[in-house]
Amino acid sequence: MSGSPKLTFEVVSQRIDAHGSVSRCKQAEIPLDTDLAGNPHAFNPAELLLAALSACIIKGIERVTPILRFSHRGLEVRVRGVRQDVPPKLEAIHYEIVVDTDEPDRQLELLHENVRKYGTVFNTVAPGTTLTGVLRRRRSNAGDLEAEPGAE
Repeated sequence: MSGSPKLTFEVVSQRIDAHGSVSRCKQAEIPLDTDLAGNPHAFNPAELLLAALSACIIKGIERVTPILRFSHRGLEVRVRGVRQDVPPKLEAIHYEIVVDTDEPDRQLELLHENVRKYGTVFNTVAPGTTLTGVLRRRRSNAGDLEAEPGAE
């Protein structure tokens, strides 16, 4: 036997009018900015890609924290993309993961390593662009950020 069947994903998107579209999956829907003039009430395609990357990072952290016995009070992912005009593409994406935790530095390094190694969207995007990022600590008592040891 060749193993278990591969996981598949399906999203259906439909044009509503010249100002927007909608994507549906399972019981959820996301309004899309497909208006040539822009739509401030929806994600445009590039923003959706960045949102998918940030969701991948958060989901990866949710998956690995019990394995690493990593305790945190919350986290935030900030993603910034730089668009190249010709040919149009995101030439660079930079992320910052901010984790509110008291875990030791080595645990932060392991967490970041797992994000980079096992994220489906992360590993899909990485070969096609310059993808860089850092994981930073936010300490609740001080409220300041510290860079991950050895981070960029």
